[in-house]
Amino acid sequence: MFKTLLRNRDGFKASGVAVPGPGKYRQLISEMLNALGDARPAPGSRDILLDSILDDAADHVDRMILSHENLFSVPKIAFQGGMVYRKAEQRLRVLQEIFAGDSIEIFIGLRNPATFLPALLAATPLGTLSEVLHGLDPMQIRWSRLIARITEAVPGVPVTVWCDEDSPLVWGELVREFAGLEPTHPIIGAYSRMADITSQEGMTRFRAYLAEKPDLNEVQIRRVMVAFLDKYADASKVEHECDIPDWDADLVQDLTDQYEEDLFEIGRMPSVTLIAP
Repeated sequence: MFKTLLRNRDGFKASGVAVPGPGKYRQLISEMLNALGDARPAPGSRDILLDSILDDAADHVDRMILSHENLFSVPKIAFQGGMVYRKAEQRLRVLQEIFAGDSIEIFIGLRNPATFLPALLAATPLGTLSEVLHGLDPMQIRWSRLIARITEAVPGVPVTVWCDEDSPLVWGELVREFAGLEPTHPIIGAYSRMADITSQEGMTRFRAYLAEKPDLNEVQIRRVMVAFLDKYADASKVEHECDIPDWDADLVQDLTDQYEEDLFEIGRMPSVTLIAP
């Protein structure tokens, strides 16, 4: 996602949208949050951050997009204490205090625990999933509970959620939502996630079809995307292997069913927008 945002950075400038490079702020924000803990940020913390992140461009920026995959936690302690991202509320409250007076929006991508947990384990130096989970049963993972905790911790802050599994179909919409742009605003790489899982022939035919039908709206384009994915998706790139000892097909199906029920609950939450195809 961040690579796509960076590709559009120059085009966003005219709309007052800044996409600073992550090297300017990720470590700085993490160090600041770790140092503060439950303490309140010092006056001027916002200005210090902005000076470091935006250089001399601050006067021309109306919206700033920050991305931090480890904002809540590094992977190996994501479930420390047997809880999903136990420091999420604390960290968001501190950030809200730092940027008091600014309008904050939160965007969170979710993923089926059946594929998320193996990927999380692979991102740690740990040897087993039980070490990652700290006693938490995989069936206890409810993203809706995390989202509810977030909305309670920072009431009034809009939260936008999407599913990683839907990314190929909603990628362009997501980028526009991040940047606060109109649905018709052109996006570089709007179909990059689709290209990741589609054969080269399929993408060539898809782009040719769009070129022949320039008047298609977003709903129509999405239907075309589904049709091309049905025909040209590369199964080896779509299917994820769950290489976890003691996991069987029934557990994977149970996790998947629960995930879908969880998404239904999230879609009904006030102040939460679920972007779906």
